[in-house]
Amino acid sequence: MDAATSVERSSAAPELSHGLPWDAVWGQPDAVDALRSAASDPALLTHAWLITGPPGSGRSTLAHAFAAALIAEPGDEPAMRQVLAGTHPDLAALRTEGVIITIKDARALVERSYFSPSLGRYRVIVMEDADRMSERTSNVLLKALEEPPERTVWVLCAPSDADLLPTIRSRVRTLRLRDPEIADVARLIAQRTGVDPAIAEQSARHAQRHIGMAQRLATDAAARQRRDTTLRGVLGVRGVGDAVEVAGRIVAAATEDAKALTVERDEAERASLLHTLGIAEGAAVPPAVRSQLSALEDEQKRRATRSLRDGIDRVLTDLQSMFRDVVVLQFGRDHDLVNVELDADLRALAAAWTPERTLTVLDRIAETRRNLDQNVAPVLALESMLVTVASGRTP
Repeated sequence: MDAATSVERSSAAPELSHGLPWDAVWGQPDAVDALRSAASDPALLTHAWLITGPPGSGRSTLAHAFAAALIAEPGDEPAMRQVLAGTHPDLAALRTEGVIITIKDARALVERSYFSPSLGRYRVIVMEDADRMSERTSNVLLKALEEPPERTVWVLCAPSDADLLPTIRSRVRTLRLRDPEIADVARLIAQRTGVDPAIAEQSARHAQRHIGMAQRLATDAAARQRRDTTLRGVLGVRGVGDAVEVAGRIVAAATEDAKALTVERDEAERASLLHTLGIAEGAAVPPAVRSQLSALEDEQKRRATRSLRDGIDRVLTDLQSMFRDVVVLQFGRDHDLVNVELDADLRALAAAWTPERTLTVLDRIAETRRNLDQNVAPVLALESMLVTVASGRTP
């Protein structure tokens, strides 16, 4: 199967720990109670679920905990740990590392869904990033969701139910996760990493409650500096020349970040494949196996493209938070700012701009995110957006 299995890990706050498999889930007690009940009572279990929530809310962690509770017999901790590790034969999990989920991967999941459980109580199909399906790919799932085998359960994950087609939404039970409080995320990050509470609070605020991003910011001073530099750079855009320069810097930084995240893994995968094929390091690759190496390189390129686009999307999320702060100030509220470190600059901008201009910029950022989803060249998309920042008008 080409689908990649990925298990998201997190530590639980002590007061929310329920024991295996739920002790990895943090900050979602109502969702845990609902899924624990469904896993233990067939009358409450439906054949397909959709877990929605903001990025960093723990959708993936909860989905895999639910899978472990469904597959393993109550109290069978070894089986639960096997599911959480992604190695149990009755778990099929897909987390795309490309820009979209391919029809090929969706069909592979559907095929697996018709197998009877081999060891566990149920076969569970977890599809993370379900919002990355095209309409054609979504249609591949419909029949499997309409007529699932008796002991197969589907668990889809997405930021919002609006990200999926109505035909998919009508066939699943939706469970919405709550957005954790900044103070709670900061406390968790401080407990996990041992960083100064002030850094943990700043990171939780800048990440807008995204637990994974908050942890990265808290433990990576360079990432915090890049974020600050990017926001200040955008605040300094005054014309087309500035827009071109800042857009180039943003894409260059995102590209460098993406390479840092993928290059080591790419090299390890290539070395592993060559070793499996019996090819010594530095030796010529025989023509008979070049297609396998080419397939790996294509997959790595798709992963790099997604990593780059995710990095740019994160920048756009940060920019949205900054101009959202400006709107808040323009409407007379001076608390609950995300970017309090830029307070003086944001107040100056709030005084210089009209609320209509700020809202135009926010709309343009949202449009840029949509354009990037349609494979518009990142540099051109960012340049166009930053021209709007400089002029207050859409090009």
